[in-house]
Amino acid sequence: MANRVISVRTVVAVGIGAALLFVLMRFVAVPSGVPNTNLNLGIAVLTVFAAIFGPVAGLLIGFIGHILVDLTWGAVWWSWVIADGAYGLLAGLFWKLYRIEEGGFTVKTAVIFNLSQILSNAAAWVVVAPVLDVLIHKEPANKVFLQGLVAAGLNSAVVLILGTLLALGYSRTRVKAGSLRAE
Repeated sequence: MANRVISVRTVVAVGIGAALLFVLMRFVAVPSGVPNTNLNLGIAVLTVFAAIFGPVAGLLIGFIGHILVDLTWGAVWWSWVIADGAYGLLAGLFWKLYRIEEGGFTVKTAVIFNLSQILSNAAAWVVVAPVLDVLIHKEPANKVFLQGLVAAGLNSAVVLILGTLLALGYSRTRVKAGSLRAE
């Protein structure tokens, strides 16, 4: 049998992750006070799915989930769709280090998880989204960089709290390698 680029399990995770991201971004968005920028609980789900299933899943979940949200609002805002996909990709790059699936999510791996998500949020929301807003949508730079800074800060805080708890909770449901003994 030929090697698959993406497993069936990952495809299912992308579908579930994109659906969860859509529901949380669309119906549980909390306004931040900065126009078109919300406190987004879906970012924690995207981050945890990327941390479990890797960068391809993170990219697809962020991209598909955000497109679905934008379609229900009437227009796709491509700069932020691309930024969500880029965030998922970046957040999933170090997925093997987090050891969530093996039940090894410890304080050390939580620190690595959070440092990478903070850097990924900064890259996606302080660089990718505002630069694309200026290039694609001809938005004023001062407005979109403020939105990006607020989004990066809020997203980082949500993942730090909710994402870490979700990763820890899921990791604790997994059996650690070598923990079972024959009687």
